[in-house]
Amino acid sequence: MLRAAIVGIGTWGQNLVRSVDGSDRIRFVAGATRTRAKAEEFCRKHGIALSGSYEELLDSDVDAVVLTTPHSQHCSEILAAAKAGKHVFVEKPLGLSLEEAGAAVAACAQSKVTLAVGYNWRFQPALREIKAMLDDGRLGKPLHLEGNFCGPSAYRFTREHWRQDRDEAPAGGMTGRGVHVVDAMLYLGGRIDAVAAQSLRLAQDFGMDDTTSMLFRFRSGASGYLGTVVATAEAWRLQAFGSKGWAEVGDVEHLTTWQLRACFIDPKDLNRKAKPQTIGFPPVSTERAELEHFAESALARRPLAVPGGDEVHNVAVLEAIVKSSEAGSWTEIA
Repeated sequence: MLRAAIVGIGTWGQNLVRSVDGSDRIRFVAGATRTRAKAEEFCRKHGIALSGSYEELLDSDVDAVVLTTPHSQHCSEILAAAKAGKHVFVEKPLGLSLEEAGAAVAACAQSKVTLAVGYNWRFQPALREIKAMLDDGRLGKPLHLEGNFCGPSAYRFTREHWRQDRDEAPAGGMTGRGVHVVDAMLYLGGRIDAVAAQSLRLAQDFGMDDTTSMLFRFRSGASGYLGTVVATAEAWRLQAFGSKGWAEVGDVEHLTTWQLRACFIDPKDLNRKAKPQTIGFPPVSTERAELEHFAESALARRPLAVPGGDEVHNVAVLEAIVKSSEAGSWTEIA
């Protein structure tokens, strides 16, 4: 059993705690948050001892910390946890700059503590099936990946909220939503070599950008597209196109178990417009799955996020998106 502390006990932090209720692999026993009064009743109900600070938690006997804190704090908090010998699960994004993210991952590797980043889409059976379709050739040669992750995030937070800070949310919806799609694209299509992006604030006169779109050039030669509009109704989608067909996931709610739609060319009748087939999967909690996977890896001292891994490359992609949107041109990814 991994004894963990939750750091940041807002809406998402509470969701993570609830997701592992009854788990025999990870238990939240301690926590720290900026607004203690708002979390006290929740912590009493879940047997979480509230500490006065993050530093106090790191001095305690917990095995690991789970970070659901503002984006700009992630890397410094990871460095502190690594120094204290604590395993770390951090919500996405890992960081906002490649230099800081690389240093954080390297510190965990040096201290031999497990670091995981909260990309729970990788635990979706539907996404794993698309990966299998690409690997075994059912979809043919990978040609193009496209997706979007949209919703009314820009309207949910007041002008003073940290999520409206353009330094905390560079390229608008990319930091809160789009990085999930990028991670899924890296899982399906491999590394991205270059990006062309535009990021705009159109719906309000304050806060984060609300309309961001990107073109990707993958190392494999495939192309990609991603859009994050965070001043509209909820919608998300990810579609992989191959030379033999396509596979797609997408709906309004992304925290449920996804269905998969797939459609294939009929090589014997290329004029026939084949209808997509729908594939369902047994229900799974991706939040529980990712936290239990982290716990198993930490207890076995097995690394997850490593120097040069996808988690770091994702930060490089985010950094390049910001640079491209400012420069108005294609930007190579470090």
